[in-house]
Amino acid sequence: MDSSGLYRDITDFARSAPAWLQAAVEVWTTAGILLFGVLFLAVWWRARGRDARTAAVAVLAPLVTAVAYVVSEVVKSTVDEERPCRAVAGAAASLVPCPPYGDWSFPSNHSAIAGAAAVALALAVPRLGLLTVPMALLMAFSRVFLGVHYPHDVAMGLLLGGSVAVLATLALTGAATATITAVRRSGVRPALWLTGPGPTR
Repeated sequence: MDSSGLYRDITDFARSAPAWLQAAVEVWTTAGILLFGVLFLAVWWRARGRDARTAAVAVLAPLVTAVAYVVSEVVKSTVDEERPCRAVAGAAASLVPCPPYGDWSFPSNHSAIAGAAAVALALAVPRLGLLTVPMALLMAFSRVFLGVHYPHDVAMGLLLGGSVAVLATLALTGAATATITAVRRSGVRPALWLTGPGPTR
């Protein structure tokens, strides 16, 4: 894959963008991850009053996102693609310091996390996808805009993260649902705080 031409176009645009936009994108590339964390908490809290399967998917959301990160890191350490901020001749300088040698480029971990989180949250609360999917796309674009990833890095990161989230959620929902059902029946208060009592009857 060679998306260096598109990388040059985006980084040229980034360098000519207003300072406020550059600053906003730099903030978003980190703040977006934190916002996904807040959404995980909100979805989990909402699910405590729902049926066991709904609660299970909500509890799994951050876990499958962590799995996606691990998978992305394994791929990254296997491919060993150099960062475009060092490798692309004639490109505009990155807006943030280029990551050190050995912190490889493909795929983008930020994008994998964002893609996994967006999909996992949408599986837990479908209408939330209207918010989380654009968030993930903006997160991915921010990595190219700042100059630290190729476009193909972020595209594969999103695809990888989203795919892992779906597969891991499908694989684990049955066991997680059974566990939450058992915990709710046990009546153990600390455990019930985590899973919630479920719907009142």
